[in-house]
Amino acid sequence: MNSSATSDLYRDITDFARTTPSWFQHLAELWTEAGLLLFGVFFIAVWWYARPAGARAVAVAVLAPLATAVAYVCSELTKSALTEERPCRAVAGAGASLIPCPPVGDWSFPSNHATIAGAAAIALALARPVLAYLTVPMALLMAFSRVFVGVHYPHDVAVGLVFGGVVATLVVLAAARPVGALVGTMRTSGSSLALLLAGPGHRARTADHVAVTERV
Repeated sequence: MNSSATSDLYRDITDFARTTPSWFQHLAELWTEAGLLLFGVFFIAVWWYARPAGARAVAVAVLAPLATAVAYVCSELTKSALTEERPCRAVAGAGASLIPCPPVGDWSFPSNHATIAGAAAIALALARPVLAYLTVPMALLMAFSRVFVGVHYPHDVAVGLVFGGVVATLVVLAAARPVGALVGTMRTSGSSLALLLAGPGHRARTADHVAVTERV
């Protein structure tokens, strides 16, 4: 990747970052990591919400974090193959990054944070479409924050977002049917652990409805 194409934009963003109040800089630093934790909370919530639903809904919810993990591994392999230096070392005339520049060997392209954010945003939206209104802006802010704090080029995070979203979509679409079948099997296994993970599904809701009807 030709990093010079976005070096000027990188300098513009990082120069702007250093003019912002210190509390805003700290907020950006925090968001680069806290956003990942928030996505983790959403993974758990979406899975729990899907448990009473059909097997496919549970499968997509379970696949969301797995698809994100696959996207991360693919990103890391790509970084290791392309070995692009971090802009906080490579861009001439750029000021110091707001956070320590990662060590040599922790390559820049694509951004793992942006890849994870893009994958999580799309995977969660596939599981619960209304979440796209929240997860997509979260991913965009996380990607921008990596440039803002000075550790990535703009093209690192742009490609990372798209790359993560594409990989997550492919993983979910490819695995939803077999994982859904597995969820259906787990629901009939009689194991309490399997039922906890797979959820009771429509059967439990139907049984509850029948019980209420009989009482009435």
